Amino acid sequence: MVMERKKMEETYEELRRLASRSAVVVFGISDCCMCHVAKQLLIGLGVAPTIIDLDRNASALDIQAVLHHLSGCGSSHQLQPFPAVFIGGKFLGGIESLMACHINGSLVPLLKDAGALWLPKFLGFKAAACKCN
Repeated sequence: MVMERKKMEETYEELRRLASRSAVVVFGISDCCMCHVAKQLLIGLGVAPTIIDLDRNASALDIQAVLHHLSGCGSSHQLQPFPAVFIGGKFLGGIESLMACHINGSLVPLLKDAGALWLPKFLGFKAAACKCN
């Protein structure tokens, strides 16, 4: 089904608004294993991402069509573009892009620049020594 141009533009603006409301936003589907991997990676790095599960969203099909376009998936009959990760309101990509950034070391600086990480050592504070037994 081809979306009308006006509808696509409205949906794109809604997606942009949703993606900009937090430093890190992950669009996904609640039972998607790769979405779970992306969420766990971000949480493990100390990020509190905003999670938007499209299977629980009234605009899901329209947003999904825009995500297909952004991710280069083309036809909506091809692979799902999930997870779709936005950092600082900008589309990073899917799980492949997220993992590539993590492996090559560029993910933490992206997260820091977006304000998604609070890193005291970058602010000039020293971490307290743990005195646990």
